[in-house]
Amino acid sequence: MKKQIVLMKDIEKRFGSISAIKNGFFDLYEGEIHSLIGENGAGKSTMMKILYGLYPKDGGTLEVRGTVYDDYSTKTAIELGIGMVHQEFMLVKEMTVLENIILGFEPKKSMDRIDFAKAKESIEEYIEKYNLDVQVNKKIQDISVGEAQRVEIIKTLYRGVDILILDEPTAVLTPQETEKLFVILENLKNNGKSIIFISHKLNEVMKISDRITVMRQSKHINTVAKNETNPVELAKMMVGREVFLNIEKTKPQVEETLLKVDDIYVSSERELAKIRGISFEVKRGEIVGIAGVDGNGQSELIEAITGIREVEKGNITFKGKDIKNKTVKTIRDIGISHIPEDRNKRGLNRDMNIEENLVATRFYKKEFSGKILLDYKKIRNYAVEAIKKFDIRPDNPEISTKSLSGGNAQKIIVARELGSESDLLIASQPTRGIDIGSIEFIRKNINEYKSRGKGILLVSAELEEVMSLSDRIIVMYEGGIAGILSAEEATEENVGFLMTGGNKAHEYEK
Repeated sequence: MKKQIVLMKDIEKRFGSISAIKNGFFDLYEGEIHSLIGENGAGKSTMMKILYGLYPKDGGTLEVRGTVYDDYSTKTAIELGIGMVHQEFMLVKEMTVLENIILGFEPKKSMDRIDFAKAKESIEEYIEKYNLDVQVNKKIQDISVGEAQRVEIIKTLYRGVDILILDEPTAVLTPQETEKLFVILENLKNNGKSIIFISHKLNEVMKISDRITVMRQSKHINTVAKNETNPVELAKMMVGREVFLNIEKTKPQVEETLLKVDDIYVSSERELAKIRGISFEVKRGEIVGIAGVDGNGQSELIEAITGIREVEKGNITFKGKDIKNKTVKTIRDIGISHIPEDRNKRGLNRDMNIEENLVATRFYKKEFSGKILLDYKKIRNYAVEAIKKFDIRPDNPEISTKSLSGGNAQKIIVARELGSESDLLIASQPTRGIDIGSIEFIRKNINEYKSRGKGILLVSAELEEVMSLSDRIIVMYEGGIAGILSAEEATEENVGFLMTGGNKAHEYEK
């Protein structure tokens, strides 16, 4: 029987009048990988921030290695050997790997001199022991995302961590980097480390976990052994009902070319994201997905097509008409709708209510406007219908969008863009940061839009989403196209290979 080293029981946490955790429970055994899953707002990150000392608990018991702690802080957690790797890496880009790892914990030769040789020797022991594959003399700005994550793990080990909390660790990794991370985690576990793995990717949770804890609506729902459950049961525990994420795809009747991107060049603030000679087409009745590690030019490409960013060279046409460097309004008016990747920056006006956001892109058109004034009755009727169809909660059109959850805020944008009945939908990260129930709903609606003969260009950081929805997949790497695959020939392995730049020089059919 493994030894229990963490026990969080009857945990309560409030933020003002909001109860973030009610009767929370989590425990951890020595030498196990225990996954913590749940929808957004379920309380899982809050629970782990309490364990790491970032938040004080408002009630309940926190016990580490048999000792109950009431006066508890991050300093206490670190002294107890607890470390946390956050989604946003805490690394100084201009410094080397070695300098980042020892920052604040520098071994000294004398009062004013750091013993870099001793630090390097110690770090290289961790690299070799856990197969962490980093180069200590490289600067952070010159290494991959996967390497940066391994640096964060070494940082925690260097500080003497035995309990490691990983918050959505695979969110920015390719499938190959994810596999490498899982090997490292197994290695850590086999050497007696205990790992808490926060994730929403059920296939990964099933692969890496020994036990899985599910939270829903701030409460502990269940803790189960991996071999006693499956992804369908886990999803049901998370949402409270059965969830179906796999889409039944119909083969597209590909005919008319809607969007044609021809050898375009687009600038970027980041060198790796500059668009260099990209060409592809989107036809009516098909979903073309764009896969790639975030930051390889996906955002710049979409901004260029939608009129937000200038195209320096090349051509973009929609139904044969030139739309290169046209205004956002012009591009919308000719039949292109856009779900932007950042819902708060470009998708919604948080100072407006639900119905105002639902008509924000076409309030000036005849369907909502008279000769002089807006037709508020038509706007209200449209909003009520859209709220019902897209299951937006609460269902009051006058509610401010400031008070909405991420999932319901995203549903407003999806309802507005699909409701425009444009011939082409550009969907950038349509399910980013939302719960599994909303993901299911949005995917179904995007697929249904395709079935009505619309064309869709889908960009998603979730490879599973791209593969589930797309008829063809474009893989981007460093501002170019590494390959274009049909849905039938695309696998996680070959798409992941292209995401790392493999076969970059190969000429694919455009």
